[in-house]
Amino acid sequence: MLYDNHGREMTYLRLAVTDRCNLRCFYCMPEEGIHYMPEKQLLTWEEMLRIVQQLYVLGLRKVRITGGEPLLRQGIMEFLEELSRLEGLEVCLTSNGVLLEKHIPKLKDYGIRSINLSLDSLDRKRFHQITRRDDFDVVYSAMLRLIEADFKVKINAVVMDGKNEQDILTLAQLTEQYPISVRFIEEMPFNGSGKGSAILNWDFSKIVDHLKSHFGNMQPMAVTYGETALRYQIPGFKGDVGVIAAFSRTFCGTCNRIRLTAMGEVKTCLYDDGVFDLKSFIRQGVSDEEIRQTFITLFGSRPKDGFEAEKNRKGIINESMTSIGG
Repeated sequence: MLYDNHGREMTYLRLAVTDRCNLRCFYCMPEEGIHYMPEKQLLTWEEMLRIVQQLYVLGLRKVRITGGEPLLRQGIMEFLEELSRLEGLEVCLTSNGVLLEKHIPKLKDYGIRSINLSLDSLDRKRFHQITRRDDFDVVYSAMLRLIEADFKVKINAVVMDGKNEQDILTLAQLTEQYPISVRFIEEMPFNGSGKGSAILNWDFSKIVDHLKSHFGNMQPMAVTYGETALRYQIPGFKGDVGVIAAFSRTFCGTCNRIRLTAMGEVKTCLYDDGVFDLKSFIRQGVSDEEIRQTFITLFGSRPKDGFEAEKNRKGIINESMTSIGG
């Protein structure tokens, strides 16, 4: 099994398969987008599968495929099919939903039943303002199709002061009718500008207080090891709501995540600036044992939390979330 130097069991891989995205959410990247890497500079599907297989040997139990928007990369469905053959490995997908609906039948065939859907507003105009694209209808339709197909759906909504705080209650209201989880995420500084705000007007406690002021006696739900969301059940509702303190970083003590960017950079924490170029290492012709030992070594000197990781960075945060993989 793979443990870090703080005794945390590393069982969850967040694997970015592309840095490209078909939305331009302002909290993630500039309006003009970012400089995308040529595909030859990304990990190949074969390299990613090999990495997953070696982490699987070390006890990996869950892999989440992210981007950018993962469905943009050609070959993604074949890759997901290969991953689904690893017995006992939970394969999940995060998507913005624009290209999702047509893939739902195959995802179900592959046994992929957990989908995180990014949706920051239920108002079409605000959705357009946030994403800089007019794709609300196709995203909302994809959400409904996932629910109808009995997927485990989590809605991820980044809460941004002056942008979509009025959507908190309407998004939470979705859980009255649908058995989904709506998670509100603190805004983070990964917008590709190098100018992330150090002041957070909507932190996790304010979001929780806002929900309680409207819905009353929300019941706290049990939190499993490694879970980032503080979750609540609103009495009589089919789903639940959660709040992720991504900027406040209150959940670092049980973080079980391994992060790998599409360029092959290993991150032992979301807030570090990359600790190892695994792509170049693999292309030197190393053995499977050397890949496994590299992960053991890297996580043997992991920061205790996101604040230490940020302090150890070589420079300020200037990455786009689409290049990290979330």
